[in-house]
Amino acid sequence: MRIRRAWAVPLPRPAHARRRGAGRGLAVLLSVLLLGPLPGCREQLVPPGAPTPWPTALARQWQWQWQLTGPLDVTADADVFLLDPVRTTSTEAAALRSRDRRLICQVRIGSYAATDPDVDRFPTDVRGAPVTVGSGRNWLDVRRWDAIAPVLADRFRLCRGKGFGGVALDDADAYLHHSGFPLGFDDQLLFNRRAAKLARSLDLSPGLVDDVPQVAALAPDFDFAVNQECVRRRECAKLLPFADAHKPVFHVEYTGDPAAFCVTTVGYGFASMLKDRTLDAWRETCPRP
Repeated sequence: MRIRRAWAVPLPRPAHARRRGAGRGLAVLLSVLLLGPLPGCREQLVPPGAPTPWPTALARQWQWQWQLTGPLDVTADADVFLLDPVRTTSTEAAALRSRDRRLICQVRIGSYAATDPDVDRFPTDVRGAPVTVGSGRNWLDVRRWDAIAPVLADRFRLCRGKGFGGVALDDADAYLHHSGFPLGFDDQLLFNRRAAKLARSLDLSPGLVDDVPQVAALAPDFDFAVNQECVRRRECAKLLPFADAHKPVFHVEYTGDPAAFCVTTVGYGFASMLKDRTLDAWRETCPRP
């Protein structure tokens, strides 16, 4: 069906002013030509679109960008870009890879939007209550892995087809909300683990977005974490299972002074920044440790 093909991309073969104020040898050779070596870790080379590498020696040194709106700024001084796989073009992805950037796509695994090109693939009985009033998104019944997994697989394939190496699994905490379904902690835990395993089966490095209450249980299943406002919410310490395992924690605050919150988050080993909630190109980063 036409809508399904919009997501079903085949797998590849083997600084804006702030508006508020102002044969191994051949494989290695191809890796160097197409992507280049990892910054600060020259011996580790990967081809375009390979699973995102997270060398433990660099876990505390990442700078990152999270952009979902506005014209994509491919020149941003960041090692890691978290992007919308639908809005990001293959040309933009290639431009970032040519500059040794690691690419993560953001995929909602526990919700859908009426504007999603694949929305009709979700049966009506798995569609639940709004995520928030006016969000345009609704929760899914994550107990129905059989109905949701094929859609997620094609979303993940879209990421791989455009050269992303990692996927950030968003809306992975329906059990904490009024989803319209009697979801429990264990329902969500099983679903999130299945989604991470599915991502790995498609050669994507899985990352967990928020879902802080389950971090301790899920950290072994994921390669990185993405967190919003752990400083404001006073829950940064709960993300330490990732940092202690030398896995990146990509953290963002939408309010506050980086000079103040960076002391805490960089001390924890997080890659932190301040952004507008619109998640456009502007950002103010914490210094590298």
